[in-house]
Amino acid sequence: MKLDAKSTIEAGKAILGIEFGSTRIKAVLIDQENKPIAQGSHTWENQLVDGLWTYRIEAIWYGLQDCYAELRKNVKELYDTEIETLAAIGVSAMMHGYMAFNEKEEILVPFRTWRNTNTGKAAAELSELFVYNIPLRWSISHLYQCILDNEDHVKDINFLTTLAGYIHWQITGERVLGVGDASGMIPVDPETKTYDAKMVAKFDNLVAPKGYDWKLLDILPKVLVAGENAGCLTEEGAKRLDVSGHLKAGVPVCPPEGDAGTGMVATNAVKQRTGNVSAGTSSFSMIVLEKELSKPYEMIDMVTTPDGSLVAMVHCNNCTSDLNAWVNLFKEYQERLGVPVDMNEVFGKLYNHALTGNADCGGLISYNYISGEPVTGLAEGRPLFVRSANDKFNLANFMRSHLYASVGVLKIGNDILFNDEKIRVDRITGHGGLFKTKGVGQRVLAAAINSPISVMETAGEGGAWGIALLGSYLVNNEKNQNLADFLDEVVFAGDAGIEIKPTAEEVAGFNVYIENYKLGLGIEEAAVKCKK
Repeated sequence: MKLDAKSTIEAGKAILGIEFGSTRIKAVLIDQENKPIAQGSHTWENQLVDGLWTYRIEAIWYGLQDCYAELRKNVKELYDTEIETLAAIGVSAMMHGYMAFNEKEEILVPFRTWRNTNTGKAAAELSELFVYNIPLRWSISHLYQCILDNEDHVKDINFLTTLAGYIHWQITGERVLGVGDASGMIPVDPETKTYDAKMVAKFDNLVAPKGYDWKLLDILPKVLVAGENAGCLTEEGAKRLDVSGHLKAGVPVCPPEGDAGTGMVATNAVKQRTGNVSAGTSSFSMIVLEKELSKPYEMIDMVTTPDGSLVAMVHCNNCTSDLNAWVNLFKEYQERLGVPVDMNEVFGKLYNHALTGNADCGGLISYNYISGEPVTGLAEGRPLFVRSANDKFNLANFMRSHLYASVGVLKIGNDILFNDEKIRVDRITGHGGLFKTKGVGQRVLAAAINSPISVMETAGEGGAWGIALLGSYLVNNEKNQNLADFLDEVVFAGDAGIEIKPTAEEVAGFNVYIENYKLGLGIEEAAVKCKK
């Protein structure tokens, strides 16, 4: 019998998904039909401390607790009830980075996030050693860079994990990680669905002269695939999540995942020949491959879906932050005029007006580099807007150039997959903040990668919903289906979303823009050198 939302919560049948994004922590509660029934959120920002991007441990826990408190408040307002227990919980977070702990469970250095680009030497040496692209932001790059820099804490490492792995460990006591998130720490073998044994051995041999007490597998979390047992909420974990004391222990918790994996789940893109693009503070595309690529590419990361299928990932450090900064400038102007401001309206007006501009942005170029951008070889970034006196400078082209910039680097990476490797896809789905204004980000992305793009109504729920679905897969998979079939048949049931195809003019215009963009990268390099 189908329960209404209130009864679902009171019966302990609801499932909670929590995702730590770069700027927002979000909690989503779903019912037995996998539909969202309540939510909470907490806004936060990373900090640049001693030249490295980080979040304080205190901020992590305050953010989680505030987010859960907002969820409780939302449940109280909507259904006049309290969350006492749940059917399942899932935690996901931004991938990669470096969280190293000693045997007393104390963090040894501040959390180093994916955003840091100080690991160039380590990433280059490991890529050569493994004959595999090892990106700057991967945990193994951070670890080896610490070793190269002779950081004293390395000898004391007892556990190394990601943000999702850390939260999961603290609320369950289990040192585990979902395979998708694990594949962003060190390469995973798609056959064994755990860390690549040959690469682990190579790394251990490489650092053996240092004489550490640990081997790599001693300090890494155990790898689990979607649907496997990852432990239960402990008494202490329940108190850390819900400071009000209502939430009871014993709830099953699914394997913790990275935001890339939860994005794939939320867009039904875990099957081969499907893909998705997430576009928010950073952007990445995920294409589930039928076979391995012909060779390693510096611009393309190889990770996996939450059930262990090989994925080609193009990750860009910068996406909408600079675009949002410009929109906020227009908001400020509107406020100065004494005009009431509705941000949805501001975004909607500016974004839709951008579509009236020239397909090539009239020669205008934007570089949205708030931070460095490894895909284009920049360790640091400076946001720039560039034009010549003869370019067609108007509001539509100005906004269009910033929209193009938000997916420009993504295009450079995906051109390799589609043009050089001849990868074919049946469906690509977009999700994230760029797609909130209906049809605009979708049209821009379609032009960028010369492919139809779908957006689902549900995709706006994002990764928190995606990890909640993985919680549902853990406890509601009555037919023992694989993850792709469970999503197809149980969650999405034929919903393919709304598709937009690019026009030949839009594709040609974006190609002209990106060539100008690449020619102008020297301007960006000069700005990094000159503007401190």
